[in-house]
Amino acid sequence: MFLIEKIKRSFFPFYRSPKTKKIFRILNAENKKQAMFVGGCVRKYMLNEKIDDIDIATTLTPDEVIKKFENSDVKVKKTGIEHGTLTLVFEDQKFEITTLRHDISTDGRHANIEFTENWREDSERRDFTINAIYLDQKGKVFDPQLGLEDLKKNKVKFIGNPNTRIKEDYLRILRFLRFSIQYRSFDISDQTQKAIKLNLNGITKLSKERLYGELEKIIQLKNFYDLFKNKFLFDIFKLIFPEFIYIERVKKIQKLLKIKDIVIDRSLIFASMLLDSSNNHQYFFHKYNVSNEIKNNLNLYSRLLKEIKLDEDFFSKNLKKNIFFYGKEQIKKVFLVYNVVNKKTLSPKTEEILSKINHALIPKFPVTGNDLLKQGVQSGEKVGEILKKIEKKWIENNFKINHEEIKKLVKQST
Repeated sequence: MFLIEKIKRSFFPFYRSPKTKKIFRILNAENKKQAMFVGGCVRKYMLNEKIDDIDIATTLTPDEVIKKFENSDVKVKKTGIEHGTLTLVFEDQKFEITTLRHDISTDGRHANIEFTENWREDSERRDFTINAIYLDQKGKVFDPQLGLEDLKKNKVKFIGNPNTRIKEDYLRILRFLRFSIQYRSFDISDQTQKAIKLNLNGITKLSKERLYGELEKIIQLKNFYDLFKNKFLFDIFKLIFPEFIYIERVKKIQKLLKIKDIVIDRSLIFASMLLDSSNNHQYFFHKYNVSNEIKNNLNLYSRLLKEIKLDEDFFSKNLKKNIFFYGKEQIKKVFLVYNVVNKKTLSPKTEEILSKINHALIPKFPVTGNDLLKQGVQSGEKVGEILKKIEKKWIENNFKINHEEIKKLVKQST
């Protein structure tokens, strides 16, 4: 499937799709080159990677873009109009379009900008050379910062002076870290290392939403574990995120990748770096704008890790019961978290226990409210109360209960 997708991307490039063609037909209505693709979509196209977001740069001002699409079936959203950015929505696809610009002043978070029609000038304010490659609607490349050459070498390099680029937006430190891991760009110049160290305090000026958003992108990298291969990047990551006091545990997660059908998600990685007997993870929730999904999962794992300490049969005799309450997927994750957090090395029985969880047959609770009504129980809250008692007994008896036991519980409760 993966190979088929790569072949499709090679023979049917994104810029030739009917939706993309329509957008450019409207933008370049006067046969002028008023728009080109830029950023991640071009970089990924060059590497034959899957393209998620499409960014377009244009010499048109936001007002001119809005006017061009006013009589079309393309919706225009003013998502960042103060910075020259609009979002075009055509059917189920979004295109982010931004007017060429240069910065007048910056404070490390926001920039005062001025529109321009100079493509090279626009490229000079971007972060990295590999993100400043432009592509027109016919597939012709404009590469003013020689980003293609760096892309071929897997080189992540700031445009111009690294210190200047970072001071424009301190989040670029984290973006540099992310792209360096992603492309295994570990030959980092002394000038870049010095600029990052000098500007680390600027990270504190960033909103927790922007920081957490970039953090999630980093830990979701398929090769996130390569962070350990470069001491400079590893040290910078630890300085920015001191809450991850157990980051070394991630090395054990890497070993789990060898096990068939194991899915390593954000919750598992966060749990490995945060969970202990204290409430370290609660501090992390407070500091960043963490999603409810992550909060709920880590709170559950933390609680169940304490239960496992008190129940040596959690993954043996009581396995079915725990799967019944929490589901197979969560119990698998809890087992993996338990191994990563509490064991020096992965259990030799890891695959065996995961197989037991996968193949465990959890029977369906055999009693319904209608069954109780037939036995003369009055409808209402009483039905629910009795069902809970019967279910409890059914679980205690290893998911077995006979008709006489049910009748006895009904009689005791009415």
